Amino acid sequence: MQLDEIAEQILACRRCPLHQHRTRPVPGEGPANAKLMLVGEAPGRFEDKSGKPFVGAAGKFLDELLSIAGLKRSDVFIGNVVKCRPPNNRDPLESEIKACSPWLDMQFNVIRPRLVVSLGRFSMDFFLEKFALPKKNISEIHGQVFKVDTLMWHGYFVPMYHPAAALYRGNVKEEQINDWKILADFIKQRL
Repeated sequence: MQLDEIAEQILACRRCPLHQHRTRPVPGEGPANAKLMLVGEAPGRFEDKSGKPFVGAAGKFLDELLSIAGLKRSDVFIGNVVKCRPPNNRDPLESEIKACSPWLDMQFNVIRPRLVVSLGRFSMDFFLEKFALPKKNISEIHGQVFKVDTLMWHGYFVPMYHPAAALYRGNVKEEQINDWKILADFIKQRL
């Protein structure tokens, strides 16, 4: 299956109640041969209107962070764990993540990235479980590189704060910028 076929199926998805409130699902975007996959939590208001990931204020900051790492959006695949906006921007429910996770798994299996960067705690938790890594708080492990070596995938995983965290908590912005500088060095050396 190709990414565009997965996106078509996501557009018709009715696996959880989130489809009842969405304007547009947000399948994600980027090249199928991307070495880096960025995964957020769920679409926000602007993403719901456009059908594209990270297009609001958090998306603008993400573009800055990508630039720090020497990357552009066209270099990476950007998606979310949950493909439809939860009402009032609430956190995604476990049942919604479970219903949506097969889409992300399919995208992951097509792309086979060398590096996965989670953006936010829900995405981090999803990948910690997927890669059988110990569960931790994002404040403990943000910016750290984990080597993943399973039967299904060999690569690297880096949990990061969600870009929106910098918009609401100023002290996190500096930490994010530093994390992305470290990520830039890692990418130069390993990817």
